[in-house]
Amino acid sequence: MLDFFLIASGWLSADLWIGILKVAVGLGMVIFVHELGHFAVAKACGVKCEKFYLGFDIGGCKICRFTYGETEYGIGILPLGGYVKMLGQEDNPARLKEEIERAKQQSEDTAEGAEETEPENKAQPAKDEGRATDDEQIDVAAAEAALYDPRSYLAQSVPKRMAIISAGVIMNLIFAFFMAVVAYKIGVKELGCGVGQVIPGQDAWQKNIKTGDVIMEIAGERTTRFRDLRAGISLGDIEDGIPIIVRRPGVEQPLRFVVTPRNSRGMPMLGITAPLTTTFDKEGPAAVPTSAAERATPPFEPSDTIVKIDGTPIEDYAQLHAYLALHPDEMLKVTVERAGRRAAGTVDVEQVTVEVGVNPMLRLGLIMEMGEISYVQDDSPAEKAGIEQGDKIVAIDGAPPGDPMTLPARLAKRGAETITLTVEREGAAEPTTKVEVALRKADWHETPVTKGCPMTVPSLGIGYYVLNRVHMAIDGSPAAEAGLVNGDLIVRATIIPPPKDTWPEDMRFKPRKSKIPFDEENRNWPAFVYALQGNLPGTQVELNWTRQEEQQEATLTAVADPQWFNPDRGFELAPVMIDRKAENWGEATRWGWEETVDSTLLVYRFLQKLGSQISPTNLGGPISIFIMAKHAADEGVGKLLLFLTLLSANLAVINFLPIPLLDGGHMVLLTWEGIRRKPADERVQIALTYVGLVFILSLMVWVIGLDLVRFWSWL
Repeated sequence: MLDFFLIASGWLSADLWIGILKVAVGLGMVIFVHELGHFAVAKACGVKCEKFYLGFDIGGCKICRFTYGETEYGIGILPLGGYVKMLGQEDNPARLKEEIERAKQQSEDTAEGAEETEPENKAQPAKDEGRATDDEQIDVAAAEAALYDPRSYLAQSVPKRMAIISAGVIMNLIFAFFMAVVAYKIGVKELGCGVGQVIPGQDAWQKNIKTGDVIMEIAGERTTRFRDLRAGISLGDIEDGIPIIVRRPGVEQPLRFVVTPRNSRGMPMLGITAPLTTTFDKEGPAAVPTSAAERATPPFEPSDTIVKIDGTPIEDYAQLHAYLALHPDEMLKVTVERAGRRAAGTVDVEQVTVEVGVNPMLRLGLIMEMGEISYVQDDSPAEKAGIEQGDKIVAIDGAPPGDPMTLPARLAKRGAETITLTVEREGAAEPTTKVEVALRKADWHETPVTKGCPMTVPSLGIGYYVLNRVHMAIDGSPAAEAGLVNGDLIVRATIIPPPKDTWPEDMRFKPRKSKIPFDEENRNWPAFVYALQGNLPGTQVELNWTRQEEQQEATLTAVADPQWFNPDRGFELAPVMIDRKAENWGEATRWGWEETVDSTLLVYRFLQKLGSQISPTNLGGPISIFIMAKHAADEGVGKLLLFLTLLSANLAVINFLPIPLLDGGHMVLLTWEGIRRKPADERVQIALTYVGLVFILSLMVWVIGLDLVRFWSWL
């Protein structure tokens, strides 16, 4: 029986091999229990099972095989599923007709042999007269019992064949439930459902959701895990809006919003990152390479916890984020708690004060043109002052607005002052309009971390795109020395990391060559500038631009700006994790049941949105499954078991879709046969089998192609 599944993306160390072994065993178990379901029920129904394979033995190629009893067991060379081959059951359309004809011929030979042994004087039935010719319609329903081998799959009753077909799916759901129960009894650490950073221009930013907020409910469903948030947003009702309830530190009553997520990376996203703690990641390193945190003295260590900055107590990440945003250009004295030596079962904790310098922004020395205001944040100073989408700022307090990249930092320094904006507004009676705006205290910073992000001004609550056209090159800068001038149009930037032999050994993420396009659809200057931050010394930028339609290029090295500082000092902080561990098996069973139901419904909801709300490019094949399983295994056995719960539920749902060759396709034909009391026409079955084969092969080519593209970009 053919099975197919897919899901809705450091090497060669001893730990890696252990992780790979865990993943291989886990994925193998998901396939094994599915096939075991088919096999066990088939044997119980008296069907002869000729083969039981994990993987496909394409062209007879297999890793191993052995025969026990009447069944050949083995592992095929192609690890994309598995199958049970039953007598009389064939998914290969080229052999399906042969299988049916073989059964018919065997039946006819048996019938003829019986006639020859009958006494000559016995009264002959009128069957010779009524026997159908080759050109006549065969009454399959009446002749089925005599047509097939008694141990053939095709000889079984419709209810038995339905039981055999559905057994794989049922076993997968049972396995998913069992894995979830064990996972919660062991204990699982998962990301908390809070807000780390807010992506500029996304709906969370639009609704004024802030760092440190905790998401309590999505569409009436209580949420505690970040993955619940992602599922609720990406698969929610984005047309009518998704109601969410947020708890904000320092605010007594919960806040209610109705969000309409924008499509990003092929699916709707709210535009937030996972919540963070004030503790450095224990896996290390403690700081981003070349950042102020890396240059700190004495150095930070993994598992340090920030408790004070300049004597001000820091209790959570929201307070840390706010302090960094308000003091970007000051030397900081950061006090951390550091675990000392363990003695007699105790841990000595000492406080260490670390001096952290400023983090100058790296740039090429280009000032780009400022675009129109594209976003006005809800309940912001700009909205209250009547600033509108489409306005263009031409002056601030009578002076030109200056560099659009540094504008947020310059206005943040002015605190709660009232400023006068001069804006150009299309359709206004006057060419320009002056608007007075009372700034708000910007105790947070916003980073355009993804391509296409606008530049945002927290103190105003506006977002605007930075255009791809050069306004000027700063004298003495790398851009000026390369000859860029006013009016040049940037078309591409390629960030080129230094040679590998210069990389630090403890780098968490290996740098790679990155190409960033610029055109009308890709106004990526903010994302490009922030992508330069934290790069290793020796990183270069290959810049391509046009001047009067003439292509030009130059290789530049970014330099530190002495007047523009990054509030982010480069701390590598651990995320907020919640530990779900059942106190007893009863609680584990309840949580396991909820997890199994949620995982199954999640797959159905994903498939319902696929092609409309969810792009098909978000599908994943075997490489994606393996990488995701490896990440889960790295986070602990419990997390791997929960991943297997999702994967097993996914396999159950996918296999039961009404697609020819899959279990669901077989069930449709069996249902048809049960209603009409005879099988579907052979030609229809063969045609559907070809259709199913083409569909599945096409889908496999698609998802494996997506996997290869992702894997190549990851390398």
